[in-house]
Amino acid sequence: MTINCIAVDDEPLALGLICAFIQQTPFLNLVGRYSSAVEALGGLQEHKVDLIFLDIQMPNLNGIELARVLDNRGPNKPRIIFTTAYNQFALEGYKVDALDYLLKPFNYEEFLHAANKALNYAELLQRSNNAAPAPETAPAVTEQVEDDYLFIKVEYQLVRIALSDILYLESLKDYVKVYLQNAEKAILTLSSLKALEEKLPAKRFMRVHRSYIVSLDKINSITRNSLQIGKINITVGDQYKEAFSQFLRRWV
Repeated sequence: MTINCIAVDDEPLALGLICAFIQQTPFLNLVGRYSSAVEALGGLQEHKVDLIFLDIQMPNLNGIELARVLDNRGPNKPRIIFTTAYNQFALEGYKVDALDYLLKPFNYEEFLHAANKALNYAELLQRSNNAAPAPETAPAVTEQVEDDYLFIKVEYQLVRIALSDILYLESLKDYVKVYLQNAEKAILTLSSLKALEEKLPAKRFMRVHRSYIVSLDKINSITRNSLQIGKINITVGDQYKEAFSQFLRRWV
């Protein structure tokens, strides 16, 4: 598999180094190099680009702003690996769904590690598209259900979770904790609970509170206003009580 990519950096030395790293990586194909994000926008109209190695601190249009513009392209947008000297942008990079975040100065080993994430993502996307019945119904890869698995973004990589392992999900502001059976700690993903709710099959999972989604087959005990999974007791929120009551009638 070959990944078409471009490099964007306003520092000539940094741009040259990134391009050299790209050219010595067999599965990467350099189709453009740009000294500004504005120039890169023009290049994206001329070339099919799968991956962008993108600096953040640039005049006129910075890397984060360019990523937000590209985010409007939906699932077919090119993926981004940020290259920057400033680690305070890591969370912002995560929010715009970057594949990875390279902190300057970085060596080829670190570059290759990030590039391999892009390769793994591209291979996963290809498998998902080949399995889909039609292009317009192809599932998104960032957070998707494929058969009995959920793919979620965890620290710049996709993690596959078996639906049968999920106990419940808890919302924490911009993040969601996914609690799994036989796991010492929960998995943390930058996502909304609503986004994950849309990915989970309704016959197996139910939202019972603005902060909780539960796996129905993991419920140990139940009352009119709460349920228990393992040692955790979850109160049913007012706006979810009607749906929960319907489930309760089926359950008893």
